[in-house]
Amino acid sequence: MSSSYIIIGASGGIGSQLVADLESCGHNLLLGYHKEKLDAISGNSEFAPVEATNFDSVMSLVEQGINKFGDIDGVINLPGSIILKPPHLISEDEFYSTIDINLKSAFACVRAAGKLMQNSSVLLMSTAAVSIGLGNHEMIVASKAGIEAMVRSASKTYARKGLRFNAIAPSLTNTPLAKNIVDNPISLKASEKMHPVGRIGEPKDITNAIQFLINPNNNWITGQTLVLDGGMSTTK
Repeated sequence: MSSSYIIIGASGGIGSQLVADLESCGHNLLLGYHKEKLDAISGNSEFAPVEATNFDSVMSLVEQGINKFGDIDGVINLPGSIILKPPHLISEDEFYSTIDINLKSAFACVRAAGKLMQNSSVLLMSTAAVSIGLGNHEMIVASKAGIEAMVRSASKTYARKGLRFNAIAPSLTNTPLAKNIVDNPISLKASEKMHPVGRIGEPKDITNAIQFLINPNNNWITGQTLVLDGGMSTTK
C-alpha cells in the first residue's frame, strides 16, 4: 500500500537516497526545492518551491501536498549545515544562518503539521554530537538540541490529533554536506577511529531508519530521537 510524503531538502546526500528508496516502494512524494528544481532526481515525484526557513512558505507546501494527495503520511525535514569552528571565530551572521537552517526550518514543519495535518508523522534531523560533546560543534548542537526537545514537546501537544514527531541524530555521514571532512584522508581516518564499527555513516544507514520511523504501522513511536553513530555515543 502506497503512502504520501513531503520531503524538504531532497537534493542532498540523505535526501536523494530517501527519494530513491521511497519511489522504489511506490510512494507518492512532493519534493520541496529551493531556487532550482531537483533535476538530479528522476522518477514520478511532484515538485514545488519552498523556502524552508519561512513559515508561510512551508505552510503553503504542506497545503499543496494535501491538495495533491489528500492525506499526508509524513513530512521529512532534511536541511542542515556544518560549520565547525570554535565560538570565538563564529560571526553573528553564521550563527543566525545556522539557527535558521537547522532549527527554524524544523519548527516551521512542526507548526504546519500542527495546523493542517492529523494521523501523520513529522521526521526532523538532529546530530549525534548533541549526545557526545565534540569540540568545535557548539553552534551546531545549540540548534540541534532544540530539535530533540521540540519533538518531545510536540509529541504531547499534538497527540490527540494522531501526530507523531521523531528525530534522527546521525554522526558523520558520507554526503556532499560533509565533503570537506570526508575528502580529507587525515580527518576521515580520525573520524573512522571514533566509531566502534570502524566506519562513518552512509546515506542508506540513515534512510533505513527514517523509513522505519515514518512508516504508519509504527504509530506507537513518538517523541523519540534515534541516534545513529556506529556506537560512538554509547561505547567508550
